[in-house]
Amino acid sequence: MFSQLGDKLQDIFKELRGHGTISETNIDAALRHVRLALLEADVDFQVAKKFIGRVREKALGEAVVRSITPGQQIVKIFHDELTALLGSDAAPLNLDNPGRILIVGLNGSGKTTSSAKLAHILKKQGRNPVLVACDLQRPAAIEQLATLGKQIDVPVFTPDPNEKNVQRAAAAALGWQDRQTAQVEIFDTAGRQEIDEALIQELKALKDFLQPQETLLVVDAATGQQAVSVATHFNDALDLTGIILTKLDGDARGGAALSMREVTRRPIKFAGTGEKLDQFEVFIPERLAGRILGMGDVVGLVEKAAEAVDEEEAARMERKLRTASFDFNDFLAQFKMMRKMGPLENILGMLPGMSNVQGLSVDEKQLKRTEAIVLSMTSEERTRPDILNARRRQRIARGSGSTVTEVNELLRRFGQMRKMMKSAGKMKKMMAQMARMKT
Repeated sequence: MFSQLGDKLQDIFKELRGHGTISETNIDAALRHVRLALLEADVDFQVAKKFIGRVREKALGEAVVRSITPGQQIVKIFHDELTALLGSDAAPLNLDNPGRILIVGLNGSGKTTSSAKLAHILKKQGRNPVLVACDLQRPAAIEQLATLGKQIDVPVFTPDPNEKNVQRAAAAALGWQDRQTAQVEIFDTAGRQEIDEALIQELKALKDFLQPQETLLVVDAATGQQAVSVATHFNDALDLTGIILTKLDGDARGGAALSMREVTRRPIKFAGTGEKLDQFEVFIPERLAGRILGMGDVVGLVEKAAEAVDEEEAARMERKLRTASFDFNDFLAQFKMMRKMGPLENILGMLPGMSNVQGLSVDEKQLKRTEAIVLSMTSEERTRPDILNARRRQRIARGSGSTVTEVNELLRRFGQMRKMMKSAGKMKKMMAQMARMKT
């Protein structure tokens, strides 16, 4: 989402780093460009103004001006202030028994999906969540929650189809959950196309009845300034404990994410980064600040890899690489492992310095074509690529909907990769022999 803003900020700081000495004029010129970049990204005007003021005050400090690397010092100040703006004081969920979480928001913001995603992440943490459907306005929302609950194997309470009173539905849910031995109860509530008094009163009454430890507002990050207004209204009425930002994987300007905490004084606790149920993560301000400024998010990348990679499979693959016996079955296994980590564009963006590399992109269609070519091979062909003669290549091209040229290109690259692995193995053996000679 922040690619455009990130590109602009990185260009500004690149120029700033080029100055051997920093003056007030340099700083003011750079911050003027930063302010414009923030406003273009849909950051609230007052938020941008205060933010720039804080950065300027620290950037003009004596320690920065006299520093050997003033440009780097200012980038660090900007990173620290951006982290603070996003909510460096964010606290984990309060899940004291009974852990009750009330999910609120407008229609279309992603409340129901976020409820299921939150249950999924809590289940992976070893907790025992249940989902409660309290959206009596939209029967489709109740059906959706029940379906999602089955997918993640989490119990779902669905109210009587004729029930119109949300408080009675919630009371029935509490009686039901007593038999589920649940540790965390997640209540998915009704929304509207826009905030109205009836919605607010219904939610206030439900909150008074349930006394939840957490009241989380789900906001579509792509809605820009409107999202900030929605968050302010909900917070004034319900005294929110946190925010869930959805659609952070989109191409919108993303200013809502940078304005939300500053305006509401409530932390962003989770972020939805895609449509899949596992594309949901704890919001860590420092990491997002690093991504925006092109510093990457290596910790986040390692965590994704740890979740996606099977240790035994990784060890087996390492042995195959070491002995240069890597075949197309291994290639396919690696491909699937990478897919589990999410869109490759996002993975590359987590590597330091990669987010602003010109022309860097991942052609998902090309990746799917590559996978289709490998899947069109027989088991023997994947194990022994050397037997792929012209006739076999033509059959694979037809089966995968690609051209013979594309098949040949994949085989050529695969051959180069195997040669590199073989050379690496020989080099490793030679180094080991040299080490033994020295002893």
